[in-house]
Amino acid sequence: MSINKFNREGYYDPTTYEALSSIEKEERETARLFCPLVYICYPFSSDRIKNAENARRYSRHAVDMGYIPLIPHLLFPQFLDDTNSKERSLRLFFGNVLMDRCVEVWVFGGIMSKCMTAEIARAKRKHIPLRYFTENLKEAKNGQ
Repeated sequence: MSINKFNREGYYDPTTYEALSSIEKEERETARLFCPLVYICYPFSSDRIKNAENARRYSRHAVDMGYIPLIPHLLFPQFLDDTNSKERSLRLFFGNVLMDRCVEVWVFGGIMSKCMTAEIARAKRKHIPLRYFTENLKEAKNGQ
């Protein structure tokens, strides 16, 4: 929005200009401070190197759309051993806790892994809105 220093009649109006400029600045700062969290759901287990690259692309897409992406599949394997059943259970629990804090779950790709199916079912049970995207970052209607 462009604020004009002159009123409709063409007279210089610094008070109104300063007030509206201040409101516009505050709105911009508030919008910048609020970025909702989204849980990124995608296949990870098959080709971990390719899927980690995809996760970075999906994260970037979320950031570009004004969201903060949460990707437990990239974070927790850094320090939890997925081959250890207790640590895998802990990783899944941590992911569930994070999902509960998100405003949406974004599902990427056309292949549904067992873990993704469970994450989608949980989001539905918790009434967390789901959005589906292709591997090429195009939004799909109703998971198609």
